[in-house]
Amino acid sequence: MKRQKRNRDDRAYSRGYNAGLDGKSREDCPFGALNARTNWMGGWREGRAHFAQGLLGVASIQNLKNIG
Repeated sequence: MKRQKRNRDDRAYSRGYNAGLDGKSREDCPFGALNARTNWMGGWREGRAHFAQGLLGVASIQNLKNIG
């Protein structure tokens, strides 16, 4: 049985969320395409908010939208 790849937008969001959660700068965005960059920045903003709230490590896993 073939395993479907995750949506690119979901991957960009997830990578941005993890970067924000790690406290990285938004200048570290690896994407150049507008759609992927937009999704990465959305994830980064949410990750930074959770970073500021102290939701680090395992406490932040439940906040990822593509898990489940």
